[in-house]
This record gives sequence, C-alpha cells and structure tokens, in this order.
Amino acid sequence: MLLPILRWPDPRLSVRCDPAVLDDGLRALAADMLETMYAAPGRGLAAPQVGHLLRLFVMDATWKEGTPAPQVFVNPEIVDLLGDPVVGPEGCLSIPGPVTQVARAPSVRMRWTALDGQAQDQVLTGFAAICVQHEYDHLDGILTLDHLSVEARAKAEAEVLA
Repeated sequence: MLLPILRWPDPRLSVRCDPAVLDDGLRALAADMLETMYAAPGRGLAAPQVGHLLRLFVMDATWKEGTPAPQVFVNPEIVDLLGDPVVGPEGCLSIPGPVTQVARAPSVRMRWTALDGQAQDQVLTGFAAICVQHEYDHLDGILTLDHLSVEARAKAEAEVLA
C-alpha cells in the first residue's frame, strides 16, 4: 500500500524516533515503505517520513541502475564513520525540489536488526553509505536542511516554499 510522504515543515520530521518493536505490523509497514519508496521514486525512506515515529528505514541504493536489492533496517545504529567527510549532492523525498550539498563519511559501519530478527553488522561504502547516513538522520529528527549554512538553508527553504 502506498503511504503519504510527509513534507517539510511537518513537525513530525524533527522528532527523535522511538525504538521499533519487530512484529507483523512492523513487517507490513516496512513492505508498504518499500512500495512507497520505489513509487516516489527514491532510494531510501525512513518511518518518520510516513508518519511513524519509529527507528526503521528502508533502502535500495542500486535499484535505479540494476536489479532491486531492498534492505530494511530495524533499530539501526551507526557504529563508526570511516574516512574523511566528502561533500556531495542529496535530495530528500520530504523536501521536494532542492538538491543540497551535505558532508558525509564515505564509509560507515552499521548494526541493525533484519526483518527475520537476525542481527546485522556491515560496512557500507559509496552511495549506500551516504544513503544510510541520510536515513539515519531522519530517525534523529535531522533533515538535510539542518546540515546547511544559514544562507544555503534559506535558499533551499525558499525553493521548497515557492
């Protein structure tokens, strides 16, 4: 089922999310989030973006270039940011319009629970690393706008509100 995506300045996008409980309801939400993400079309989607203030996000970093490889991250944790931050372009389904320049680590070590209840621990690199950092920020109520200078943020906000 396609879910409505919240848009900035919805205050729910600025809330730190609660831990998720892995059950059939969460599995259904994750499936709906993946369907919504692909339809948007995006590469990642966090639960608060669809109005669920839970520590859950979905991602498929490569589907636009090849075969879909969806991932679901339940109660993710960034264990380590690896490498010097690199500034690059980021868009956000909740902030339609502007593509902002955000500094992110080029690699990240993550821990999370998969939908089958198994603990996961993986180093992600390249676009996948950027994407998980972006989605993880959503779980802490942080938006790409929050990474910008005052001037860049004002320009991006004006573009969204135009």
